Amino acid sequence: MADSGASEAELVAALKRRDESAFTDVVTTYHPALLRLAMVYCPSRAVAEEIVQEAWLGVISGIDRFECRSTFKTWLFRILVNRAQTRAEREGRTIPFSELTREAEEMGPPAVSPDRFVPANHPQYPQWVDHWMVPPHSWGGSPEESVASHETMALIQSAIEALPPGQRQVITLRDVQGWSSEEVCNVLEISETNQRVLLHRARSRVRAALELHFDRE
Repeated sequence: MADSGASEAELVAALKRRDESAFTDVVTTYHPALLRLAMVYCPSRAVAEEIVQEAWLGVISGIDRFECRSTFKTWLFRILVNRAQTRAEREGRTIPFSELTREAEEMGPPAVSPDRFVPANHPQYPQWVDHWMVPPHSWGGSPEESVASHETMALIQSAIEALPPGQRQVITLRDVQGWSSEEVCNVLEISETNQRVLLHRARSRVRAALELHFDRE
């Protein structure tokens, strides 16, 4: 599905006419991505499917009120996130939107241990302060081969699932689904700075999990 303004306007118009083929096109395009995001909020695929179905019902009931102030994609995923947040909060499984900002702004532990960088008082390399003392390890072979392996993909998914909610949401949208930072900020209603902090922390934790795995091998 093209994302140009003209084609999106035509799509929205078709949905407002209750054009079944347009709705089928939208479902085919976005359903898998909606399901992946829903599963960030709940580990059960069955419940995630229910949340996605609720989101599609929200599209049907709300399309007449959609005024194109945001992209259709942003509007659709915001519906999904709202449905998922409401259900997860009701069941005590996640934090509300406002907590995403707090999670990003809290200091927390450093994303990378300070011991891996050259300290300011190093006797031999004081001019290299904040440079790598212990750089990230090579995982052997080409990065493409390592990342493409089933075992590594399973490890990455496990590491993502272990992240705090805000980091898990941001890395899923940015790195799993390939969204831009602007799209993530619009859907999750967070600032660019907070999005960047959450993404950096998430990537650092996932990389640390991968390094630990390959070091053991």
